[in-house]
Amino acid sequence: MNSLTFNAMQFHPIKLNDDQVWITSSELARALEYAREDSVSRIYDRKSDEFASDMTKVIDNPQTVNLTVRVFSLRGAHLIAMFARTPVAKEFRKWVLDVLEKEVQQQQIDTRVKINAEQQAALKEIVDRRCEDNATIRAELWSRHNKHFRIPRYNELLAIHFQDSVDYLETLKIKAKGEIHIDDNQSIETLCIHAKLFQAWWKTHSPTLGKLNPLLESMLHDNMFYMTTAIKDLCKKYDFKLPDYDYEHMFELNKLPHQRYLLLK
Repeated sequence: MNSLTFNAMQFHPIKLNDDQVWITSSELARALEYAREDSVSRIYDRKSDEFASDMTKVIDNPQTVNLTVRVFSLRGAHLIAMFARTPVAKEFRKWVLDVLEKEVQQQQIDTRVKINAEQQAALKEIVDRRCEDNATIRAELWSRHNKHFRIPRYNELLAIHFQDSVDYLETLKIKAKGEIHIDDNQSIETLCIHAKLFQAWWKTHSPTLGKLNPLLESMLHDNMFYMTTAIKDLCKKYDFKLPDYDYEHMFELNKLPHQRYLLLK
């Protein structure tokens, strides 16, 4: 992302080798229509305990030798705008959320990163465990998997589809004679798995979302409560058990994607 424009104010994003968009505090101050360029830095100094490490950092100033500059990620810029009291702050918050959404979509869709060796090993472990040394079942599992994800072989799977791949392989029904069967209940089971994963993500990150925007958090609070009962009832009705993931910790930021979906022993 080479440039961003808000109300005719053009940003010059800084690249830091982390696939995030970073904006200088001075440009952020101008976009929020502060008279002083240090206004954003002063907001940060007052509210620094509200910012996570991935929201802001101090880097060498690319324009001036021996000087540093504070930069903010898009999430950090949004939080600054939450504290800002200028007339354009509300409009800026909406704008930065739109930019953030587009950035995430671009990373997920345009970045064609395939699964790494550890993720490949995790998928192979699932197939080996489920086929129980039956070559026919093993071949059929991989065939259905690759057809489902429209890939020639499983190591061509995109990293963003790893979670779906794990769920797909874990929930394929195998009949007693070794035939693989996909029944009508599998869609319900998959839906319950993803609902449970969303709950796990929500439990981990809703406190941070609440700091950014309490209203957004409150909108989903009741839904999370009723979702728990719905998942439990559906699992009982259709007689299936959710994968035994470490739901409490799987979406912590220090977890790599391929580590999140390892089954508990």
